[in-house]
Amino acid sequence: MQTLEELITLLKAQIIERLNIDGMDPEELDEDMPLFGDITGLDSIDALELVVLIHKRYGIKITDSKKARKILYNVRTMAEYISEHRTA
Repeated sequence: MQTLEELITLLKAQIIERLNIDGMDPEELDEDMPLFGDITGLDSIDALELVVLIHKRYGIKITDSKKARKILYNVRTMAEYISEHRTA
């Protein structure tokens, strides 16, 4: 099983790949920075892509939009949720 820090590192790369963020290295993505808002420019379509990523890679379905907002707040909250709920 991966440590939380290993999962965070892996998630950063997966997020950049899934969302096709050009010109950004995983190390540049701050795990504690909010993923959505003015800083990143990510939107609801990107949120859906992240929900799909979590389902496909980790076997976790997120169907509640309020819950999704909390889970997708930043890379760290995603990693913590995945670490606690993963089946794959």
